[in-house]
Parts: sequence; C-alpha cells; structure tokens
Amino acid sequence: MTLEFKNHSLFGPVIGDIVGSVFEGKNVKTIDVDLFNPSTRFTDDTVLTIAVADALLNNKDYTESFQYWGRKYSWAGYGRNFREWMFAENPKPYNSWGNGSAMRVSPIAYAFDHLVQVMEEAKNSAIVTHDHPEGIKGAQAIAAAVFLARTGKTKQEIREFITKEFDYDLDRSIEEIRPEYKFDVSCQGSVPEAIICFLDSSSYESAIRLAISLGGDSDTIACMAGSIAEAFYNDIPEALLDYADKKLPTIMKEIIQAFQNRFT
Repeated sequence: MTLEFKNHSLFGPVIGDIVGSVFEGKNVKTIDVDLFNPSTRFTDDTVLTIAVADALLNNKDYTESFQYWGRKYSWAGYGRNFREWMFAENPKPYNSWGNGSAMRVSPIAYAFDHLVQVMEEAKNSAIVTHDHPEGIKGAQAIAAAVFLARTGKTKQEIREFITKEFDYDLDRSIEEIRPEYKFDVSCQGSVPEAIICFLDSSSYESAIRLAISLGGDSDTIACMAGSIAEAFYNDIPEALLDYADKKLPTIMKEIIQAFQNRFT
C-alpha cells in the first residue's frame, strides 16, 4: 500500500536507518556506497521513532508505546538492556547512556512550537529508559538540532547552540573523524558525530552518505543525521522516498501520514 504524503517529515530518520542497516559495523570508510542495497531493512531506530510519533499523536505514555511497538517488531535489533525492558511487566529505567534515546527523538521537534518545550519533552522521552545524564543529553541535542533546522536557523547557529548547550565538540570534520572512528553506541560517542555529518553535508543524501562513511553504528548515525538534514534541506530525493515506502509496513506509514497531517 502506497500512501500520499504531504511532505517528508519522519522519513529523514527512517531512510537513514534503512539504508544504513547493511553497513552497521562494516566500516566502509567511503561515501561511494549503494544506498539501494536489496538487503536493507528498517531496524529498532525506525520502530522506536514511530513509537514516539504514536505516543505524541495519541497521548500515549512513552513506556506503553515503546513496549507495544518493540514487542510488535521484536526482531528489529534492540540492545540487550532495552529488550529486557520492553518485555518487563514493570519496566524501570536502566541508567543507559546509549544512543537509543537520541535515534528515536526527532518527532518531538515537530510536535512543539518552542525550543524549551522540545528540550523538556525530549528528556521525558529519554528517561523512561535512558535516565543517565548522557542519555538525556543526547536526546535533547538531536531534538534541539532538528527543531532549530526546521525553524530556519543556519548551520552556524545550530553549531553554536549545540556546542554551548551540550558541550559537544563540533569543531571537527568528518574527514578528520573518519580514519580512527570505531563502533560506539554511546550518546557521547555518536551524537556529536551525527550532527557533524549534517553540518558537513550539502544535501540530505550527502548527510546520509557521510554518516555511513564513518563506520561503526552506521544505521543509527545515519538515522540521527538524516533527521536533522531532512528538517534543514526539506528535500529528500524521490528515489529514496519510494525506496523507504516499499520497505515499511502500512501500519507505520499510516502513523507517519497521521503525524504529518497533524503536526507538519
């Protein structure tokens, strides 16, 4: 089933996740990759991004939404701690600093009109699992970057705000980071790099290619970079939109369309 979408919001992180899925841990270290590999699939990044959108749309508790969608797509590649959490009868946060809090947060940047609201809601979405300060910080940084991008801020303004607010080192280039970068699922070791992928990019596709070229947790870095690039460029190639459309189940596309209709 193909749906008619008004615009591209939420496809940015989803496409990044899908095309990055076959490169996770491969360390290809080049932007010259095939974005349409037939083996790609959506992973936990997409599932939980949809879960955040569903929670915002339908006034669901984040715990309820994460457990519902996580259990529905239980094969999607969750970390061990989150997997235990999503099947628990009385789940509690587990002090995680992992980038799972940041990969799923982008819908919040579209659902609120003020940065302070976005920051607070990003924290709310993180703390049900990732209550470590770095886990909260990573979610807030990505949400803030998406919000600033979609509200017309320049790359320099985004760089300056994220640097000042979160003390991330964004004065590096992907060319400098790439040679020694290794697999890192921490917020502090992947969120700044994802933001730099966006800052160094010239288009949405460029941001995704730079993210993949870093190596490491490629799908999640591309998911995070893609969420910011989508908001900034507002121009995703039709071929990538069509590709993602074919990879997603109808129930997810319905959430995306309902989210776009309401919030964007």
